[in-house]
Amino acid sequence: MSRDPEIFGPVLLPADDWKDYQLLDSGHGRKLERFGSQIVDRPDPQAFWAPAKPVDSWKADAVFSSSGDDERGNWQKTRSDLPDDWTMRWQGLSFEVRRTPFRHLGIFQEHSVHWSHAMEKISDAGRPIRLLNLFGYTGMMSLAAAAAGAQVTHLDASPKSNGYGKANADLSGLGDLPIRWISDDALKFMRREVRRENKYDAIVLDPPKFGRGPKNETWRLEENLPELLDLCRQCLSDQPLFVISTVYAVRLSYLALAQTLRDHLSGLGGTITAGEMVIPEAGRDVNLPTAIFARWDV
Repeated sequence: MSRDPEIFGPVLLPADDWKDYQLLDSGHGRKLERFGSQIVDRPDPQAFWAPAKPVDSWKADAVFSSSGDDERGNWQKTRSDLPDDWTMRWQGLSFEVRRTPFRHLGIFQEHSVHWSHAMEKISDAGRPIRLLNLFGYTGMMSLAAAAAGAQVTHLDASPKSNGYGKANADLSGLGDLPIRWISDDALKFMRREVRRENKYDAIVLDPPKFGRGPKNETWRLEENLPELLDLCRQCLSDQPLFVISTVYAVRLSYLALAQTLRDHLSGLGGTITAGEMVIPEAGRDVNLPTAIFARWDV
């Protein structure tokens, strides 16, 4: 007999499986991090607490300063020969990071909690798995899933992000694995997938609060997420494995996301684990919250 998924939470998922990344200190609205060979100092509005050491005593290779109310700004390098991009590794995967005008570095390291979960579920499935990665950015989830044996469809509105993803696949020695790199608007693509009756065993979606498609299509999370989840449900196979959704920078509770996901997966049974993704700080009992998540597993 079919039943609705059961919700478990709140759960904190700490991204503690890194060797090439470390949160060194945080507080007073900033964070000090080591990304492989470089240390960066950048803003984080959730770091309300006091840092372990005064912010003005931090020593970083590059410091980000915002230029206005949005996330745009500038990086100040402490030395002129500092490379603008460099290589990092996670669990056998290699990828490039780079300083961007939006204070990001081409990687959201807190997502490693979902990469490892997906790899384990795919490896343990004992059958071919088709995975759809929506808003896939520079492709780490796609690479992790492909490395575990999945056939992956990676979608992002930005051709540049997809280009970085392909480069990361080559850097990891995975360029020959079955990954389709697609630049398209997520809603338009999913509507076509429903009409084509294409099915996936696993779906991952990391939608922004606001975004633009390649033809200037508008994405607003509060307006468009319900339709997207409905389309995702229609594209799930008869043997679905998991669905992972994460959300950043919105006034939305993990419970709201979990209950919305449950509505759209009604009748499938299974469980939904929900809560916050966090980054543990080295040397003290501090976790930096990054995003809310809801993860359905059969």
